[in-house]
Amino acid sequence: MKVLLVKLSSLGDVVHTFPALTDALAAVPGLELHWAVEEAFAPVARLHPAVTRVIEVPLRRLLRRPVCALRSGEAGRVRAALAATRYDCIIDAQGLLKSAAVALLAHGPRHGFDRASAREGLAAATYGRRHHVPETEHMAVRIRKLMAGALGYGIEGRPADSGLRAAPEAGRKPYLVLLHGTTWPTKTWTLAGWRGLAEAAGAAGLEVALFAHGAAEQARAAAIATGFAHVRLLPPQTLESLAPVIAGAAGVVSVDTGLGHLAAAYGVPTLGLYGPTDPVLTGLFGPHALEMKATRPCAPCEKAACRIAPEVREGPPCLADLAPGAVFAALARLRGAAAPAMDKS
Repeated sequence: MKVLLVKLSSLGDVVHTFPALTDALAAVPGLELHWAVEEAFAPVARLHPAVTRVIEVPLRRLLRRPVCALRSGEAGRVRAALAATRYDCIIDAQGLLKSAAVALLAHGPRHGFDRASAREGLAAATYGRRHHVPETEHMAVRIRKLMAGALGYGIEGRPADSGLRAAPEAGRKPYLVLLHGTTWPTKTWTLAGWRGLAEAAGAAGLEVALFAHGAAEQARAAAIATGFAHVRLLPPQTLESLAPVIAGAAGVVSVDTGLGHLAAAYGVPTLGLYGPTDPVLTGLFGPHALEMKATRPCAPCEKAACRIAPEVREGPPCLADLAPGAVFAALARLRGAAAPAMDKS
């Protein structure tokens, strides 16, 4: 059975699709699954064993410079790649007008969320089969239900499984990964918080690894690492090289960012720090994931700027309330609870 999945972005959304792919791989004999995804996230899509082909869609570039894309032939190459195969089933798991437009370029019966449950209701008009999956559960669960309905199998009693497996490097000293970079200033934790967490990790005999993307993150990472011999700053990384480092960690602490979702999918003990955003529908999803949420009445505000402390550039009050000692203690409990299951695997 040839299936085209359309799930273009973002990193977290791509990772939240993995449990549905694991279901499909187990339930559909001879599954041949192609995935249309934004080119930036193609390396992540390729991580799942069910994916036999990735069709990279440079949608942001096509929309930003459509005339150049037409003249260069890039738009035509994407169209040809989508139209090259006759699919038994096309599933738009994003429910947006842009994802529906990509699905329309492929040949085969199209499935997606119905008008009431798609993120953009008009997208449902392009599907031949519409599935009602209300936005009352986590996105990973909703995509599992959508794919099960489209491909004709049940998921009752089937545990969620991302299909990814952590592979710690033998003989390496245990290390934590601190994912400090994110898009909104209000999603960031304080520098004092990160440094306190790094200090607690060193006292427990753990190394710390830091990634950085761009000048602002590099400056923050350098400030976190200053004075700590056990903290290592990694050079600029691709998603392909980041994945095994995250998968091999003894634990991950993350703000609301896509790489935190990848850590949770690998089954790494992952603690998420949430302030202005609500993790109920799109938070961490994995067997050893836990969220520490802000307790202020204004949270979650879903705002990129803090109205209480607009002068604060990083570490809004709701996240500043989270003390590094409490964060490290929560991660330690999470690692302890995960240890038996990890040993068995």
